[in-house]
Amino acid sequence: MSKKHFISLPIQLFLSAVIAWLLATLLPLPSNITQTTAFQLLMLTKTTYIGLLKMVVGAVVMFSLLQGITSLGSTLRLKTLGYKAVLFYSFTSLIAITLGLGSSLALPAWPQLIDTASVSVGENVQLIDNTAASGGAIAEKLFNMALANPFSALTNTNLLAIVVFSLLFGVALLTSLPTKHPVFEVISGVNSALNRFVSGIIRFAPIAVFAIVFEFTATSGSAIFGQLAQFALLVFVLTLIHGGVVLPVIAKLATGIKFSTLFKALSAPMAMAFATSSSSATLPLSMQTAENELGVSQSTSSMVLPLGAIMNMDGTALFEGVAAIFLAQLYGVDLGTSGLIMIFIMAMVSSIGAPGMPSGSMSGMQLVLLAAGIPLEAIAILLIIERPLDTFRTAVNVEGDIIAAYVVDKWQRS
Repeated sequence: MSKKHFISLPIQLFLSAVIAWLLATLLPLPSNITQTTAFQLLMLTKTTYIGLLKMVVGAVVMFSLLQGITSLGSTLRLKTLGYKAVLFYSFTSLIAITLGLGSSLALPAWPQLIDTASVSVGENVQLIDNTAASGGAIAEKLFNMALANPFSALTNTNLLAIVVFSLLFGVALLTSLPTKHPVFEVISGVNSALNRFVSGIIRFAPIAVFAIVFEFTATSGSAIFGQLAQFALLVFVLTLIHGGVVLPVIAKLATGIKFSTLFKALSAPMAMAFATSSSSATLPLSMQTAENELGVSQSTSSMVLPLGAIMNMDGTALFEGVAAIFLAQLYGVDLGTSGLIMIFIMAMVSSIGAPGMPSGSMSGMQLVLLAAGIPLEAIAILLIIERPLDTFRTAVNVEGDIIAAYVVDKWQRS
């Protein structure tokens, strides 16, 4: 089939959702639709898709983080510069997540459209007990869950333990092995294979989206599309606020740069990030812009910007926080204080490990959903409108990278 006849995945997902909605709306469905053989076979396709995602999510999180950490081997020699960059990235990500969660909770709750009692979320999904919301109880359970046997964690999908083990083991590898050690190549190879595996699974997403939208519409009406539109609008507005107000103000306060000068310099790399939805693909232009347009030293840009392509995902962190609240309310999941804390922590952690590629945040989104006890199948709902939103948040991610390089370079010279 020639490329001009190929229908992109976002279009496939959209068409699947529309066709499912039309069929569920126009066909004379029986009142006991959920008990029919045809419906149950359709739901089997959804179960298969979600099962494949669950099969690979633990390994994907582990090796993505290991590769992200071990790839920093050449930059860790500049400890002072790295510390300042990480501090800046953590600060802006903290603001992004707070903006997303705070705005979502301040607005009226989205109505519940499906009963989680009919959804299998697994025995080991909820990492902490919502009834134990005191600070001490939360800390104790977090530590108990985090400091678990990594093999047991993979078996039980204890993603918090997987993340902690990956971070500690990655640091141990960096400090004990030479930069070109074969172990790093093995990690990179396994991670590439896992990404290919996930890409293959995602090809079946249109079928899963069809099944899920049909189920939603047949049992709850067509309200899901209105809720998705509101969600997309909220994410867009919050991303615009973070990229158009928060980050420029931080740059202004830290360096005194004029807004006009900043936005003129950022226009080209942000446009490329918007077009490619890949912070990694935009990295060469980002480095050129930082050095030639903003006067950032080559030593700073060569470290801070590659580091940012790995761990600075403000737009992704904001999206994941809002999406978790949206899906929890959609499925009627009572998060409580501990659930919100888990979303906050996991959105922070997963945004660091998100690959700088189109729709790379979906792997991290699994981490957030599982940690908060939200059914993993909810990811298929996000895929309907995720791709357009990805373009905007990738542009904000790249903007944050370049501003970080500029601010850190100023700190180094002061």
